Amino acid sequence: MEINKDLIATADAKIGRIQYQTIVNSSNHTIIADEPVEEGGMDTGMSPYGLLLASLASCTVITLRMYINRKMWAIDEIGVNLELSKTEKGIHIDSKLSFTGEINDEQRKRLITIADACPIHKILIGNIEIYTSLQ
Repeated sequence: MEINKDLIATADAKIGRIQYQTIVNSSNHTIIADEPVEEGGMDTGMSPYGLLLASLASCTVITLRMYINRKMWAIDEIGVNLELSKTEKGIHIDSKLSFTGEINDEQRKRLITIADACPIHKILIGNIEIYTSLQ
């Protein structure tokens, strides 16, 4: 079955015999993923959960910076702190934004809406299909 799709990004990962240490490539960039020591890894890189949150965190602050720059607001720094937890209903991500600079309450409310509109946020709350096959 042929699926009509527009390619956004690619990534590949390889793991050898070093317990859970994984080399991940995307575009011209390489990172190491691993599991924490308590999960049997060597903690030489972010865990897959950490990488997921890193993707959301970076997308959130980049989206906010783009919006703030367009509005020419005097906000020097944007931060986001994410926590991922398991609940009875599934997975919960708590996202807390912080800003350094001149910002009023109306701007803060608008920036929460903009943060929730970042592309990775939309992917995570949207309809995701993953097809696994052999090469």
